[in-house]
Amino acid sequence: MVAPSLPVSRLKVWDAPVRLFHWALAGLIGCAWWTGEQGMLDWHRLTGYAILTLLLFRLAWGFAGSTTARFSQFLRGPRAVAAYLAQGLFQRGTPARPGHNPAGGWSVLAMLSLLFAQVALGFFAVDVDGLESGPFAYLVDFDTGRAAAQAHHLVFNLLLALIALHVLAIAWYRLFKRENLVGAMLTGSREWTGQAPPLRFASPLLALVLVLAAGLGVWALIRFFGQA
Repeated sequence: MVAPSLPVSRLKVWDAPVRLFHWALAGLIGCAWWTGEQGMLDWHRLTGYAILTLLLFRLAWGFAGSTTARFSQFLRGPRAVAAYLAQGLFQRGTPARPGHNPAGGWSVLAMLSLLFAQVALGFFAVDVDGLESGPFAYLVDFDTGRAAAQAHHLVFNLLLALIALHVLAIAWYRLFKRENLVGAMLTGSREWTGQAPPLRFASPLLALVLVLAAGLGVWALIRFFGQA
């Protein structure tokens, strides 16, 4: 007797705020690299402020946002990560849960942490001749500012390595697991087999309020405590 096939449907997994955050952050990282390489340091600083705004929003959205955006939904313990790497990474078909897998969840946290460190170091960095500096470089001596600048470059190289790993993971999912992660991050939905899990999606208006609050906070930080 042939077992009945499970229904296949399109399941919404990513809300618009997460998708906009993802693609805006990718563009801003590219912009930060380009402006830094070209010596366009005024634009480089503005890009850093925009990245910090997005990071603060994502931090808040990780607690107040939709189900798949919440840290509690995708951050799992070492055993879950090890089990996924040993088994789930090589299995095709519908995953155990929508959104990030256990390994991908920690890569998200690592990316956010490195970006926070990158921005913070840039705030205190001083260039080799002391003519250009971050908005809080006046709070540290020259040697500390130079050390922050060197660490700023080092963290960016770590970010590049993590981004490369991210791209390789996307390729693995597309070619081996037959999952289109890029498409899901563009449209917000993916193919799902079986009963759809219950997901809650937070209001886009809440996301807008959080972005504006984050932007206002960054502006106030630079305006009242930073130095041009």
